[in-house]
Amino acid sequence: MGSDMGWAGDARLAAGPEAVRYLEAAFTPGAQLGTVYDDPTTPVVVTGIEEVATLRVPSGRLVVDAPWHDDETWKYRRGLETSPPRELAVRIPPGTHRVELAWTAGPYEFFGEHCDGVERAATRLRVSDQPVCRWEAGLGVDDDVDRLQPGDRPRFHSDSNVGCFADAGAWTALSAPFRAYADGAPVRRPTEQLAEGYERVSDESRQADLVTFPAESGGTVWLGRTATGDVAVIVVTSGLPGAEA
Repeated sequence: MGSDMGWAGDARLAAGPEAVRYLEAAFTPGAQLGTVYDDPTTPVVVTGIEEVATLRVPSGRLVVDAPWHDDETWKYRRGLETSPPRELAVRIPPGTHRVELAWTAGPYEFFGEHCDGVERAATRLRVSDQPVCRWEAGLGVDDDVDRLQPGDRPRFHSDSNVGCFADAGAWTALSAPFRAYADGAPVRRPTEQLAEGYERVSDESRQADLVTFPAESGGTVWLGRTATGDVAVIVVTSGLPGAEA
Protein backbone atom coordinates (compact mmCIF):
# COMPACT_ATOMS: atom_id res chain seq x y z
CA MET A 1 0.00 0.00 0.00
CA GLY A 2 1.36 3.42 -0.94
CA SER A 3 1.90 6.51 1.16
CA ASP A 4 -1.03 8.71 2.20
CA MET A 5 1.01 11.73 1.00
CA GLY A 6 -0.43 14.15 3.51
CA TRP A 7 -4.03 12.97 3.61
CA ALA A 8 -5.08 11.28 6.85
CA GLY A 9 -8.40 9.69 7.64
CA ASP A 10 -9.83 8.57 10.96
CA ALA A 11 -7.55 5.87 12.38
CA ARG A 12 -10.55 4.14 13.93
CA LEU A 13 -11.86 3.32 10.45
CA ALA A 14 -8.56 2.22 8.90
CA ALA A 15 -8.42 -1.36 7.65
CA GLY A 16 -6.13 -3.69 9.57
CA PRO A 17 -3.15 -5.43 7.93
CA GLU A 18 -5.06 -8.60 7.05
CA ALA A 19 -7.95 -6.68 5.53
CA VAL A 20 -5.55 -4.49 3.54
CA ARG A 21 -3.77 -7.56 2.18
CA TYR A 22 -7.06 -9.13 1.19
CA LEU A 23 -8.49 -5.98 -0.39
CA GLU A 24 -5.36 -5.32 -2.43
CA ALA A 25 -5.16 -8.94 -3.62
CA ALA A 26 -8.86 -9.53 -4.30
CA PHE A 27 -8.83 -7.70 -7.64
CA THR A 28 -5.34 -8.77 -8.73
CA PRO A 29 -5.46 -11.78 -11.08
CA GLY A 30 -2.98 -14.41 -10.00
CA ALA A 31 -2.81 -13.20 -6.40
CA GLN A 32 -3.29 -15.69 -3.59
CA LEU A 33 -6.06 -14.90 -1.10
CA GLY A 34 -5.52 -17.82 1.20
CA THR A 35 -5.67 -21.59 1.13
CA VAL A 36 -8.43 -24.14 0.71
CA TYR A 37 -10.30 -24.98 3.91
CA ASP A 38 -8.65 -27.94 5.65
CA ASP A 39 -5.90 -28.03 2.98
CA PRO A 40 -3.14 -25.47 3.67
CA THR A 41 -1.12 -26.78 0.71
CA THR A 42 -3.67 -25.70 -1.93
CA PRO A 43 -3.90 -21.95 -2.59
CA VAL A 44 -7.04 -19.97 -3.35
CA VAL A 45 -6.07 -17.80 -6.33
CA VAL A 46 -7.78 -14.85 -8.02
CA THR A 47 -8.59 -16.08 -11.52
CA GLY A 48 -10.14 -12.99 -13.10
CA ILE A 49 -12.15 -9.80 -12.88
CA GLU A 50 -15.56 -9.55 -14.56
CA GLU A 51 -17.49 -6.35 -15.24
CA VAL A 52 -21.08 -7.32 -14.51
CA ALA A 53 -22.85 -3.98 -15.03
CA THR A 54 -22.64 -0.23 -15.08
CA LEU A 55 -24.42 1.79 -12.40
CA ARG A 56 -25.80 5.29 -12.88
CA VAL A 57 -25.63 7.42 -9.73
CA PRO A 58 -26.84 10.90 -10.76
CA SER A 59 -27.26 12.10 -7.17
CA GLY A 60 -23.74 11.16 -6.08
CA ARG A 61 -25.37 9.51 -3.04
CA LEU A 62 -24.88 5.76 -2.81
CA VAL A 63 -26.91 3.09 -1.02
CA VAL A 64 -25.09 -0.14 -0.12
CA ASP A 65 -27.64 -2.35 1.57
CA ALA A 66 -29.99 -5.28 1.04
CA PRO A 67 -32.75 -4.38 -1.47
CA TRP A 68 -35.29 -5.80 0.96
CA HIS A 69 -35.35 -7.10 4.55
CA ASP A 70 -37.31 -10.14 5.65
CA ASP A 71 -38.35 -8.56 8.95
CA GLU A 72 -40.13 -5.77 7.05
CA THR A 73 -42.07 -8.03 4.69
CA TRP A 74 -45.31 -7.38 6.57
CA LYS A 75 -44.85 -3.65 5.95
CA TYR A 76 -44.28 -4.21 2.23
CA ARG A 77 -47.51 -6.21 2.04
CA ARG A 78 -49.49 -3.44 3.73
CA GLY A 79 -47.81 -0.56 1.94
CA LEU A 80 -46.47 0.88 5.19
CA GLU A 81 -43.42 3.11 5.54
CA THR A 82 -40.19 1.14 6.01
CA SER A 83 -36.80 1.96 7.49
CA PRO A 84 -34.45 4.02 5.30
CA PRO A 85 -31.72 2.21 3.36
CA ARG A 86 -28.09 2.25 4.47
CA GLU A 87 -26.76 5.22 2.54
CA LEU A 88 -23.02 5.83 2.72
CA ALA A 89 -21.87 9.03 4.38
CA VAL A 90 -19.28 9.59 1.65
CA ARG A 91 -20.35 11.14 -1.67
CA ILE A 92 -19.08 9.99 -5.05
CA PRO A 93 -18.94 11.88 -8.37
CA PRO A 94 -22.34 11.78 -10.11
CA GLY A 95 -22.19 9.66 -13.24
CA THR A 96 -21.86 6.09 -14.48
CA HIS A 97 -19.55 3.68 -12.68
CA ARG A 98 -18.55 0.05 -13.25
CA VAL A 99 -19.62 -2.84 -11.01
CA GLU A 100 -16.97 -5.57 -11.03
CA LEU A 101 -16.70 -9.05 -9.58
CA ALA A 102 -13.52 -10.91 -8.59
CA TRP A 103 -13.45 -14.69 -9.11
CA THR A 104 -11.23 -17.14 -7.24
CA ALA A 105 -10.52 -20.85 -7.55
CA GLY A 106 -9.28 -23.31 -4.98
CA PRO A 107 -9.75 -26.92 -6.15
CA TYR A 108 -10.61 -29.61 -3.61
CA GLU A 109 -12.07 -33.10 -3.32
CA PHE A 110 -15.38 -33.90 -1.68
CA PHE A 111 -16.12 -37.58 -1.01
CA GLY A 112 -13.78 -38.49 -3.84
CA GLU A 113 -15.28 -36.01 -6.32
CA HIS A 114 -13.06 -33.27 -7.73
CA CYS A 115 -14.47 -29.73 -7.35
CA ASP A 116 -13.03 -26.62 -9.00
CA GLY A 117 -13.73 -24.46 -5.95
CA VAL A 118 -14.74 -21.43 -8.01
CA GLU A 119 -16.06 -18.65 -5.74
CA ARG A 120 -16.70 -14.90 -5.68
CA ALA A 121 -14.06 -13.03 -3.71
CA ALA A 122 -15.64 -9.56 -3.57
CA THR A 123 -17.73 -7.03 -5.50
CA ARG A 124 -16.63 -3.47 -6.13
CA LEU A 125 -17.91 -0.22 -7.57
CA ARG A 126 -15.11 1.41 -9.52
CA VAL A 127 -15.40 5.17 -9.10
CA SER A 128 -12.07 6.06 -10.75
CA ASP A 129 -8.89 4.43 -12.04
CA GLN A 130 -6.64 6.26 -9.57
CA PRO A 131 -4.44 4.09 -7.33
CA VAL A 132 -5.67 3.32 -3.82
CA CYS A 133 -3.39 4.50 -1.01
CA ARG A 134 -5.60 3.81 2.01
CA TRP A 135 -8.46 1.48 2.93
CA GLU A 136 -11.10 2.31 5.52
CA ALA A 137 -14.51 1.06 6.59
CA GLY A 138 -17.40 2.90 4.94
CA LEU A 139 -19.69 4.64 7.42
CA GLY A 140 -23.41 5.06 6.79
CA VAL A 141 -25.08 8.44 7.20
CA ASP A 142 -26.53 7.27 10.52
CA ASP A 143 -23.32 5.68 11.86
CA ASP A 144 -21.38 7.40 14.63
CA VAL A 145 -17.67 6.64 14.61
CA ASP A 146 -17.47 7.69 18.26
CA ARG A 147 -19.71 4.76 19.21
CA LEU A 148 -17.62 2.11 17.47
CA GLN A 149 -15.92 -0.38 19.76
CA PRO A 150 -12.34 -1.49 18.99
CA GLY A 151 -12.48 -4.05 16.18
CA ASP A 152 -16.07 -3.18 15.16
CA ARG A 153 -16.76 -2.72 11.46
CA PRO A 154 -19.95 -1.01 10.25
CA ARG A 155 -21.82 -3.36 7.94
CA PHE A 156 -25.21 -3.97 6.38
CA HIS A 157 -27.25 -7.10 7.04
CA SER A 158 -29.16 -9.31 4.64
CA ASP A 159 -31.33 -12.28 5.63
CA SER A 160 -31.63 -13.21 1.94
CA ASN A 161 -27.87 -13.03 1.25
CA VAL A 162 -28.36 -10.25 -1.33
CA GLY A 163 -26.84 -6.77 -1.29
CA CYS A 164 -26.98 -3.91 -3.76
CA PHE A 165 -25.45 -0.67 -4.97
CA ALA A 166 -28.09 1.95 -5.79
CA ASP A 167 -28.59 5.65 -6.33
CA ALA A 168 -30.03 6.96 -3.07
CA GLY A 169 -32.08 9.66 -4.78
CA ALA A 170 -34.11 7.05 -6.69
CA TRP A 171 -34.21 4.39 -3.94
CA THR A 172 -37.99 4.14 -3.61
CA ALA A 173 -38.50 3.37 -7.31
CA LEU A 174 -35.41 1.20 -7.65
CA SER A 175 -36.20 -1.04 -4.67
CA ALA A 176 -39.92 -1.35 -5.46
CA PRO A 177 -39.64 -4.56 -7.58
CA PHE A 178 -38.10 -6.38 -4.61
CA ARG A 179 -40.87 -5.25 -2.25
CA ALA A 180 -43.98 -5.96 -4.34
CA TYR A 181 -46.46 -8.53 -3.00
CA ALA A 182 -49.80 -9.85 -4.21
CA ASP A 183 -52.02 -12.07 -2.05
CA GLY A 184 -49.22 -12.29 0.49
CA ALA A 185 -46.64 -13.66 -1.96
CA PRO A 186 -43.76 -11.85 -3.68
CA VAL A 187 -44.49 -10.74 -7.23
CA ARG A 188 -42.11 -11.94 -9.92
CA ARG A 189 -39.51 -9.21 -10.35
CA PRO A 190 -39.21 -7.50 -13.74
CA THR A 191 -35.44 -7.06 -13.35
CA GLU A 192 -32.59 -7.36 -15.83
CA GLN A 193 -30.66 -10.58 -15.21
CA LEU A 194 -26.88 -10.12 -15.28
CA ALA A 195 -24.13 -12.51 -14.15
CA GLU A 196 -25.20 -15.33 -11.87
CA GLY A 197 -26.64 -13.80 -8.70
CA TYR A 198 -26.72 -10.25 -10.08
CA GLU A 199 -29.72 -8.20 -11.20
CA ARG A 200 -30.29 -4.61 -12.32
CA VAL A 201 -33.26 -2.26 -11.95
CA SER A 202 -33.34 1.06 -13.80
CA ASP A 203 -35.35 4.22 -13.24
CA GLU A 204 -35.21 5.97 -16.59
CA SER A 205 -37.06 9.03 -15.30
CA ARG A 206 -34.06 9.73 -13.05
CA GLN A 207 -31.42 7.95 -15.17
CA ALA A 208 -30.51 5.89 -12.09
CA ASP A 209 -29.83 2.21 -11.39
CA LEU A 210 -29.73 -0.46 -8.70
CA VAL A 211 -27.46 -3.51 -9.13
CA THR A 212 -27.65 -6.49 -6.77
CA PHE A 213 -24.83 -8.82 -5.79
CA PRO A 214 -24.49 -11.93 -3.58
CA ALA A 215 -23.77 -11.03 0.04
CA GLU A 216 -23.64 -13.78 2.64
CA SER A 217 -25.70 -12.42 5.56
CA GLY A 218 -24.72 -8.92 4.44
CA GLY A 219 -21.27 -7.41 4.15
CA THR A 220 -18.65 -4.91 5.20
CA VAL A 221 -18.19 -1.87 2.97
CA TRP A 222 -14.63 -0.69 2.37
CA LEU A 223 -13.58 2.61 0.81
CA GLY A 224 -10.37 2.68 -1.21
CA ARG A 225 -9.07 6.24 -1.12
CA THR A 226 -6.45 7.96 -3.25
CA ALA A 227 -3.48 9.96 -1.95
CA THR A 228 -5.69 13.06 -1.83
CA GLY A 229 -8.53 11.29 0.01
CA ASP A 230 -10.88 10.87 -2.95
CA VAL A 231 -12.82 7.59 -3.14
CA ALA A 232 -11.51 5.45 -6.01
CA VAL A 233 -13.33 2.17 -5.28
CA ILE A 234 -16.00 0.84 -2.95
CA VAL A 235 -15.58 -2.85 -2.14
CA VAL A 236 -18.00 -5.18 -0.37
CA THR A 237 -16.61 -8.28 1.33
CA SER A 238 -18.78 -10.91 2.91
CA GLY A 239 -17.83 -13.89 5.02
CA LEU A 240 -14.36 -14.40 3.54
CA PRO A 241 -11.16 -15.14 5.47
CA GLY A 242 -9.08 -12.08 6.30
CA ALA A 243 -11.56 -9.62 4.82
CA GLU A 244 -13.17 -8.45 8.02
CA ALA A 245 -10.04 -7.78 10.06
